[in-house]
Amino acid sequence: MLNSRRSYGWTLLLCSLATLAATTAKAQESQHPTLDRQLDRVDLAVSGVGIINSGSSGTAIVEAVPTTVTLSPSNTAGILVTLRYTKSPFLGFEFNYGYSRYTDNFTPFGVLPPPGQPALGAGVQQNTSEYTVGYVAHIRPLLGVKPFASVGLGTLAFRPTTGGGEGLIKQARAAYYYSVGAEQTVFSPHFGIRVQIRQVFFKAPDFETNYLTIQQNTSTFEPGVGFFVHF
Repeated sequence: MLNSRRSYGWTLLLCSLATLAATTAKAQESQHPTLDRQLDRVDLAVSGVGIINSGSSGTAIVEAVPTTVTLSPSNTAGILVTLRYTKSPFLGFEFNYGYSRYTDNFTPFGVLPPPGQPALGAGVQQNTSEYTVGYVAHIRPLLGVKPFASVGLGTLAFRPTTGGGEGLIKQARAAYYYSVGAEQTVFSPHFGIRVQIRQVFFKAPDFETNYLTIQQNTSTFEPGVGFFVHF
């Protein structure tokens, strides 16, 4: 919980600084035309996203026996911070930082059940962070709404919590994503609303533990809405 509060606190601080920077940069436009031209291409967005996880199953080694292990992650909500640089409508780049907290439920969890008895499962509560970079393209605005699409790659860091992480170690997985959405400025040219859907693909985490290693690819589906500050 403390890590979650810190993440949200840093996000709010980052947004406040971005808003201040945008205002200051525009106020000094005549003094720094080159800097202003570059800042015109930058925006910072903060979105709330749903984290809808896909389940998967595969064969792991449980008590030296090849066993079908099922992974059923819980669903949750998280935050996504995106910094974009858009040189032209079809040439842009973005960096994403995402944070969420949910539980990976494994069945069985390291112990085979007695004959005729159902398998027992357990959950690994974790903090998950996304670090990705990507290419983004915009198309011609329609009624003031600007559609966009992006693709990219990076990593997901899975960090089991102290109280609910079953004593497992942290792990990173390669990640790939796409997103589509639309945005519109409101109130001023420097502030707007962004709506999007994303999907992130990665290999199911196993926390370096044989009895959880199912070697299956999975994904999260992430609808989101938030705001952006245009410098």
